[in-house]
Amino acid sequence: MKILRLIARLLLGGALIFAGIGHLTVSRVEFQAQVPVWLPFDPDFVVVASGVVEIALGIGLVSAGALVPWSGLAAAMFFIAIFPGNINQYVEGISAFGLDTDEARFTRLFFQPVLVVWALWSTGAIGFFRERIAARKS
Repeated sequence: MKILRLIARLLLGGALIFAGIGHLTVSRVEFQAQVPVWLPFDPDFVVVASGVVEIALGIGLVSAGALVPWSGLAAAMFFIAIFPGNINQYVEGISAFGLDTDEARFTRLFFQPVLVVWALWSTGAIGFFRERIAARKS
């Protein structure tokens, strides 16, 4: 199980680094199209900032030691924070990254919770924080 978690963590970390680089380079315009219009920030700023965050999270996930569970928790929170953008993409019918039908955009919504669980499970974050809370109570 330990090897499976390691592989899952490295894959997620690599995917975040890859996506973050895309935010800053070749996919920047496509990511801008996904930024909800109700956000009070420039779409390019949102894309660049989220790209930097994704790269940092990815590096944290592929690292070792005590940083890993913290990175897992941060990645899970990031996936939750960007979920409204995915909902906006579905509601507004925004086509990007091959999601060009309402069905595809709707189906994508179900993968965001998977990413949250993946980040927490692959990093052992739940157990790590459970132990920390139990130690404080003792």
